[in-house]
Parts: sequence; C-alpha cells; structure tokens
Amino acid sequence: MLLLSLLSSLLSSLSSLSRSSWLSLSPLSFLLFETAVAVPPFGKGGKGGFAFRPNRSVLTSTSTTAVETAAQPAPPAFHTPARNPIRHPSTPKPPLNYPGNRRANRPIVSKATLHSPPATHPPPARGLPLALRRRDRRCRPVGLFLACELRLARLSVLVLEQAQDPHSPLKRLPFGMRGLSAPTIEACYRRGLLDDIAMPPSAKDDSRNASTGAHWMQQTRRPGGHFASIQFFLDNIDTSKWPYRLPGPAGTNMAITMEHLETVLAARAEAMGVEIRRGLGVEGIEASDDEVTVRAGDATFRTRWLVGCDGGRSTVRKLAGIAFVGTDPEFTGYSVQVTLADADKLRPGRHYTATGMYTYQPPGIIAMVDFDGGAYHRTQPITLEHVQTVVRRVSGIEVEVTALQLVTTWTDRTYQATAYRNGRVLLAGDAAHIHSPLGGQGLNLGLGDAMNLGWKLAATIRGDASADLLDSYFSERHPVGAQVLDWSRAQVALMRPSPSTRALEAIVRDLIDTSDGATYFAERVWGVGLRYDLGDSHPLVGRSAPDFDLTDGTRLGELLRNGKDLLLDFDADARLHALAQHWSERIAYVASDAKDRLGVSAVLVRPDGFVAWAGERAADHEQAAQAAARWFGEPAR
Repeated sequence: MLLLSLLSSLLSSLSSLSRSSWLSLSPLSFLLFETAVAVPPFGKGGKGGFAFRPNRSVLTSTSTTAVETAAQPAPPAFHTPARNPIRHPSTPKPPLNYPGNRRANRPIVSKATLHSPPATHPPPARGLPLALRRRDRRCRPVGLFLACELRLARLSVLVLEQAQDPHSPLKRLPFGMRGLSAPTIEACYRRGLLDDIAMPPSAKDDSRNASTGAHWMQQTRRPGGHFASIQFFLDNIDTSKWPYRLPGPAGTNMAITMEHLETVLAARAEAMGVEIRRGLGVEGIEASDDEVTVRAGDATFRTRWLVGCDGGRSTVRKLAGIAFVGTDPEFTGYSVQVTLADADKLRPGRHYTATGMYTYQPPGIIAMVDFDGGAYHRTQPITLEHVQTVVRRVSGIEVEVTALQLVTTWTDRTYQATAYRNGRVLLAGDAAHIHSPLGGQGLNLGLGDAMNLGWKLAATIRGDASADLLDSYFSERHPVGAQVLDWSRAQVALMRPSPSTRALEAIVRDLIDTSDGATYFAERVWGVGLRYDLGDSHPLVGRSAPDFDLTDGTRLGELLRNGKDLLLDFDADARLHALAQHWSERIAYVASDAKDRLGVSAVLVRPDGFVAWAGERAADHEQAAQAAARWFGEPAR
C-alpha cells in the first residue's frame, strides 16, 4: 500500500509538472475522431421531412420529392444465447403514432443527394430517427459504435461522413495497430462483436510478421504495456488485486488494426439499418430549445439532438460555443517508414536521448519525439530531408535516409471540453478530449464515451429517462477523460530530455518493476480499475459488471446484447421479479444462479454493462427500486 501511495503521489507530481501530453500504449498510435450525430425532431407540418405513421415512413427532400419505404422489424440482437431461464419478460413496443408530426423526423436533404434507403435498412418501429455526420479522414469507430448503440435502441440513424473514401494506409500495418483496453473489449463482447473484431488469420499472420522484429518480441519477459516507454511485465502483475473481475471471453487487452475495427463496425452499422452518406461536412448549426438545424454541403438536417464526434478541431464543438481548454504541445511526434542506407547504425527498441526519444524497428520503422514545441505538426509538408534531420538530431547518429515511404506527425497537445453538452448538442470522442497517442488510450476513451452516451440519449429520446440521466454522461465521462489526460501529461514530464528527468525516470523504472508497481500501472493502462462514482458505497456499484458464469450455461455479458437494462437475480427472489415487472419494457429479468456470486444475491446492470445496484444475501428491495427509477425512469406501471 505504501508503494502504491508513492506511485500515485509521484504520478500526480509528474502531471503537475507537464505542460501538455497524451496517453497511449504504442508510440505509433494516432487517432483523430471527426463525427457528428443528429436525432431528428417532433414538429408540426412543414415542407419536406420524415413523418412516422403506424407502418410507414416518408422521406421528402427540400424540393418536395418523396421516397417511401415500408417499415420493417427492429434490428435483431446479434448472437443472442439460445438458453434462457426466466428471460426478458418484456416485448417490443408497437409502432408509435405521432399525431401531427409532419416535420423532419429524418434529415431534409437536397434533391441531388436524395435516395431511397434499401429495404433491408428499415426505419424503426418506435423512437426518433438519428443522423450522424462524420468528418473523419483517419478513424471512425466512435461515431459508428454510437450509431450502433442508438440503432440497437430502435432509433433511425444516419451517418454523414466528410471523406468520400475513409481508407488510409495509416490505418493498416505498421502504423494502424491499436491496443484495446478491458472496458472496450467488454463493450464489444456485450454487443456480440468480440468474435468479429478478433483479427482474421491472414491479418494475424501479417501482424505477426510485422512484429517479429519488434524489440519487445525479442525479450525473454513479455511486457504488459508501458508508461512513458518504461515497460511493465506480465509476470509481475498480481491479478488477485482485482477481486471483482471474473475470467471470461473478454480479456484485458487486444491488438487490432484500425482498418479492421472500422470495417467490422461499419458492417454492423449497415446490417442494423444505419444509413451512411459520404462527402458531407458540417458547415453550420442553429440550435433552439426544440431542435437543431444542421447545414452540410447542399443538405440541411433538422434534428432534435446533435452529437459531435468530429475530432480535436471539432466544428460542432466550436459552433456550439463549448470551450476547449488545456495545455499546448511540447513536442512533435513522428511515425515514419523509411529506407536507410545504414540501417544497422540505429539500435532496435526504445531509447531516451539528449534531445528526445525514438523507437526503432528494423529495417525502417521509426517513431520519434522531438521536443520543439510542436513546431512541425501540420505546419508544412514533411520531406525526406526533414525526416533525416530529425532522425539525426533525436538519435544523435548520422544515418542516411534514402527513401520516405510513409510519414505522419502528432503532438502532445492536451485539451478537454469544459462541457460535453450545450442544450441539444453533445460531444464524444476527440471532440471532447485530445491527448498524445503514446499508448493508444484515445480510441478506448472515445469508445467508452459512445457506450456511456448511447443508451442515455436513447432513453431521453424515447421519453422514459429520468430528468438528470443525460447529465450523468458528463459527470461520469468527464472525470475519466481528465484522468487520462493527466496520465498522459505525466508521461510527457517523464520523457523530457533533461538530467533531472532521467534521474526521475530511473526511480519510476525501479518502482514499475515490482509486483505492486506493475499491478498499479496495468490497472491504469488496461482500464480494469474504472469505476464511476454513482453515490453507492457497495464496492461493485459503478464498476463494470463481472461476467458471471451462470449455471444454465450462459454468461452475464451475453445477456446484454439486446442493449436493455438487466436485473440478474441469483436467488429467484419473487419480490425482485415483481419489481422488474414495473419496468418490464426496459429491464430484462433473469433468474439463474452463478458458479461464483462474489458474495452478492442480485445485481442491477445498466445497458452499458456497469452495475447500478448490488444486493447482498438479504437484498434491499427498496434500494433496488430507487436505483431502477434513477437510471431507468419511472415505472410504467
């Protein structure tokens, strides 16, 4: 405990010393999320729009051209387990009628972009449509994941992407590899995506071939990650310190390329009925108390809600007037693929130098950090001559670069939005926070935003959310983002090229090579210690739900694939069953014992997989009812 206290104090001190940074696991990681999401409004009749009727929907362009499509059932829950004890007593709501609703329940579009959605992409049987605008040249997972979450709640979703072609060599090996943390892997598992995101054999072979020469693959001890390029090792990690984490299909970390992740999420989104339009970028928004009007190219979208996931330079954030504050960069980072005339002059692995830090993987993959205040990031074209100059300056070795195949730059600029919502406009992903890509946590942080926001926004649109449910998105996710940003700043403080920093690095290196130290850093980097402050002292509340292995052969994670709330009752308590019936269309009640209960008799789990209430042997039914009302609204009966 003394060591952990020392580590925590040390990291806090490092964070306060740093002017700016990002956190991540791989020096080659780089993410820029640029997306926006819109949910169309109720309204009275008007020229153009999309109206819901019992079994049909109408999309009308601004030139009054109409396209009609027959309504279809809601999207299926993927990979739903076949064995169900007392399963999901609720049934889907019938289609809702919205009398007088002739306004834009789907985006208003110009005639040039109007098209009929395929019959396999139906409008929802209930809820309001949602439009998602993407302005992302490099990665799209946050917006796509959010779109899937909203479609799972039977909302119509439109994705608008500024780029005509989302493909990029930076999303493939060697620079496209990302590390997924435990919360992200659990989110994919709980939505039936785990098998899909597992890289196919051919990609695994490519990854294995690409990493064979990686310095960490040559080590006798396997690293579990790093902090400021200081590795912690798997054989030092004491997983018994995490008593509420049960073994299951979702592990603590996973490697995946951005290209593969985006392909999987895009396929899932389209299969669920998400419409994706490319070549549209948000140019303006006008918000009122009831709706948001979005201009994108020649198209105009009128919507009840808009969610901007459009990157660190978010247009949506700027137009919404949300402040973005933080620390400016200390360095320019480079990820380059080059041909060297004298490749053996550089030592493989990570190296601190008098002017920065570099990582070299033969024969020509280099990631380097040049402490120049971020002077060369996006300010001018990066030439072969410039790369050679930086390699020589940072490494201190006179190497010759004969060819430049691929290059990207990044910085440790660290900023966070002061609010994640202004009226009907919300932010997620890099639009809400940016930091250095030194460990890949930006992707995980953004996907965590999407998982947290999706069900809350859906409940708000349906009208069955508690008054402050949507506000909890900020109160839960903003502290998580701030913690990641400080973790990143601490890494930059430890990387500065100075004698005092090198002395401090030696101390951290000693601490991280202990069992307590490695366990502490693994908990932070892997995300297994994530816990929201939900105002309940029970140690399970606010944590990711353990993947209870039920005696009927199913697991808790499998029961969350339909995106509903879950009351898991190990004792088949009749009073808990009766309580669940009051929220029968929102809460799935499951009575089944578990092989390891972890000392609880029942748990109430939110759609994002986090525990809202946990009961001991003598469950407090009043507390369970209060938790249900807080998170899932007033009972229907």
